[in-house]
Amino acid sequence: MGAPGAGKGTQATALAGRYGIPAISTGDIFRSNIKRGTELGKQVQAIIEAGEYVSDEVTEAIVANRLEEDDCAGGFLLDGFPRTMNQAHFLDEHLEVAGTGLDAVVSLQVNPDALVDRLLERAQVEGRGDDTEDTIRRRMEVYAGQTAPLLFYYESQGILLDVDGTGSVEEVRERMFAAVDHQVGN
Repeated sequence: MGAPGAGKGTQATALAGRYGIPAISTGDIFRSNIKRGTELGKQVQAIIEAGEYVSDEVTEAIVANRLEEDDCAGGFLLDGFPRTMNQAHFLDEHLEVAGTGLDAVVSLQVNPDALVDRLLERAQVEGRGDDTEDTIRRRMEVYAGQTAPLLFYYESQGILLDVDGTGSVEEVRERMFAAVDHQVGN
């Protein structure tokens, strides 16, 4: 977890590799559909361009479908999900039916002004039209209102791991590995 630009995607790939599990990014799934011009992609593109999040129902269905794939049998890492309390409750119920649960929730903590700078730079490098300053700030507002309460939810379950997301990719990665290894007993 973390605000837009906190480094979730970068660090998710590394963490999934460390544990030999798939990294499941709802953002990647959405962008793939946008690129292919699917009906879902068209819906998602309009929502993202407005700086909003895709509805819980659409996102939940995509995640549930993905978690049923064979490569998730030994575990998985979710990047960009859950983002709302409804999604968190959906995930809990889905995992309970499957006889499993979450081991850890990593929250990357980064100063909001640094995040804006990161995302504006990323927009230039990657040509991401959804990363204008106004849209970035709107996504941060949405994050604070909808997603930040999840931090308290997972903290109350004893599985929230706050990780300082500032510094080099390698520095953040090492802090994250240490926190997760300690939580899961490696």
